[in-house]
Amino acid sequence: MVDSTSHVAVGVVMRARGGRLEVLLDSGRLPQAALEPRESLEAALGRAVDVAALAHVEQLETRVLEDGSVATAYLGLVQSESPVAGDWRPAAEVALPFVGAAQSRLRAKLSYTNVGFALAPRTFTISELREVYVAALGHDVSATNLQRVLIRRGVLERVDGRRAPGRTGGRPAALFRFVSDRLEVTDEFAALRPPR
Repeated sequence: MVDSTSHVAVGVVMRARGGRLEVLLDSGRLPQAALEPRESLEAALGRAVDVAALAHVEQLETRVLEDGSVATAYLGLVQSESPVAGDWRPAAEVALPFVGAAQSRLRAKLSYTNVGFALAPRTFTISELREVYVAALGHDVSATNLQRVLIRRGVLERVDGRRAPGRTGGRPAALFRFVSDRLEVTDEFAALRPPR
C-alpha cells in the first residue's frame, strides 16, 4: 500500500507525427517521479521527463489515484521534428489516467491559442500544418480555412523559400512559421469543432 501522503509528478508528453497524436510512455506507463522532501513539482517532473525538449509544458490536473497517492499531471508538447526518443504510442490506444484530459485540453487550446507552435515543425507548408491539426483534433480540418483563420489572427507568417512538389507533382508549396513560440490567446471566443 502506498503512503497516503505520497505525491508524484506525471508527464503526459504528446506529439503529432505520422498523421496521429502520440503519447510518450515509460515501461508501459506515463513518465513520473515521486516528490522528495521539499522538492517542487516542477523539479520532480524534470526527473521524469526532459523538460528542455518540450516546446510547451503546463500543469494539467491533480487527482487521487486508485492506490491512494496524489498525482499532479503536466501536459508537455513536443514539436513533430524534435528527435525525442522513447516509447511513443498512439494516444487513442493509451487508456491511462490523464491521457484523455490531456487530449481534451490540447484540442480546446488549439481553437483559441497559438499552441500549434508546440507541435508543428519550425517551418511548414499549410498542408503539413493541417496534418498536425487533424492528428491533434481528431477530425478533418480544411487547409484553406485553417490558413485563413490563423493568418487573420496574426498567428502565422510567410517565410522565404518553397517546399518542392511531392510525388504527385503540383506547384512548390509556400512555407510558413508561427509568429511566436510562446503561448498566447489569439481568439477567446473561437472553437474548432468537429463537423456535425
